[in-house]
Amino acid sequence: MPGSAGETAGLLRRISRTPLSVMEVCGTHTVSIFRSGIRSLLPPTIRLVSGPGCPVCVTDQGEIDAAISLLEKGAIVVSYGDMFRVPCARGSLSSKRAEGYDSRIASGAMDALTVALENPEKEVVFLGVGFETTSPATAVLVEETAKRKVSNLSVLSFHKMTPPAVKLLAQDPELGLGGFLLPGHVSVILGHDPFAFLPRQFGLPAVIAGFEPDQILFGLAEIVRQHESGVSALRSVYSRAVRPEGNQKAKAALERVFEVRDATWRGLGVIPASGLTLGKKFRAFDAEVRFDITLSPGTPPPGCRCGEVLTGRITPPECPLFRTKCTPASPVGPCMVSSEGTCGAYFRFFKGDRS
Repeated sequence: MPGSAGETAGLLRRISRTPLSVMEVCGTHTVSIFRSGIRSLLPPTIRLVSGPGCPVCVTDQGEIDAAISLLEKGAIVVSYGDMFRVPCARGSLSSKRAEGYDSRIASGAMDALTVALENPEKEVVFLGVGFETTSPATAVLVEETAKRKVSNLSVLSFHKMTPPAVKLLAQDPELGLGGFLLPGHVSVILGHDPFAFLPRQFGLPAVIAGFEPDQILFGLAEIVRQHESGVSALRSVYSRAVRPEGNQKAKAALERVFEVRDATWRGLGVIPASGLTLGKKFRAFDAEVRFDITLSPGTPPPGCRCGEVLTGRITPPECPLFRTKCTPASPVGPCMVSSEGTCGAYFRFFKGDRS
């Protein structure tokens, strides 16, 4: 492995002889790539494509509508901060709070249990969003709620699983991806095996990397090396955090609490077996059951092309709303709202070149 980021960048320039599109799946990778100026270090043959690794961004508009509807029915809705400013036709969790509805920001899933215990006369709903990094915390919340027999807390689970979305993108001929820089945080939970299909089934290089610039460059160098050699494999350059078997306790919690179901992703539509819903043992704490919610795909804001951005089909400057009607101060779509959103990263760091 190269000894420094500078040596790695030099290696990339030397060995990259053919065009190669690499998708960084994780939104944290996207932000780190922009903040560190990695694009300016890469040869013109390497194209980085931002993927659907922002949990707020992939949450379907219809799922956000469902959370708003619970607020309007008088429930206290608790969720992570990035979700609060995602707009829908009837407003956002933030604007609804300004109207007098009770929505609250959580720093962790267990905050919802505290809210429920402090408000026994109110229905409290935790809006569970995110990938394998946040779903174990929701599982722990559900188990503790059941253990303590807290009857006024339920979970609206919109958690999604990363590998099915990656598989869908890997086989999309329009994207023409030649490799994947895989998310470190997700892999801490899942380990290696869930992404082994990339080289086995599609012949694509796949590298798990951390989020520091040198980690990202090492990961890209390994992808390019595999591409040039014609031998694809799943590798990790994040061994200090990611074990091949993953986090066994977290995976066991997911298996105890959740069942797999089809899920609707913004920009990708319905992906079979890509979502998590509460299993039969915990169905009493499922907000969809408790409030008789029927999910249906929502309609994106007019003109918003967030769905195309987070699947790598366009870059944010190609959206006509970017920097005009859609800014961090007044976002139209979730890709501009989230701290991990590609549009937000472009707004803060993109200078009109490869930086």
